[in-house]
Amino acid sequence: MSTAEIAPPPSARDRIIATAGRLFYHEGYRAVGVDRVIAEADVAKATFYRHFPSKDDLIVAWVGAAEKGMAAGQPPADGPTALSDYVQATLALARRPACVGCTYQGAAGEFAAQDHPAHRAACGVKARVIADLAARARAQGLRNPDEVAEEVFLVIEGLWAACRMFGPDAPFAAAERALSRIITAAS
Repeated sequence: MSTAEIAPPPSARDRIIATAGRLFYHEGYRAVGVDRVIAEADVAKATFYRHFPSKDDLIVAWVGAAEKGMAAGQPPADGPTALSDYVQATLALARRPACVGCTYQGAAGEFAAQDHPAHRAACGVKARVIADLAARARAQGLRNPDEVAEEVFLVIEGLWAACRMFGPDAPFAAAERALSRIITAAS
């Protein structure tokens, strides 16, 4: 392996976000304290606060990082089966044993005040998801793409909630049938 192939180590900021994200996702935003994130990310307190003046800033940064990661793993948005491909990719993700639901639902749920930065960040992601679903429905040539996007969104949101509640026993087959009916009806 040449030195050009060796990836640089993650920055302190990236380590903090990755550590916080893992902890927030599995244990909850309020349950995880800054001191624990600092210890597990192996950074100094001053380093943490240089990057994130508050825990709210860290949560917003994690929500943004999670959105970027989500976008990187999605199928192309412009193909003839763009929405169907998205649905299948989402179902596959939800079926993973480590899936415990949606990080954005968690943020919005734990910080229910609509003016809280974490709530706003999570809602912003979800608004962009709905817009993406509508674009995918258009690319797939479905009738009423905005309506289809909202219906698909609501079923997927229910699926994420079911994953959090029931884990691997979530009603995946029912969600898949419902999503298939929505897309077929709009074809």
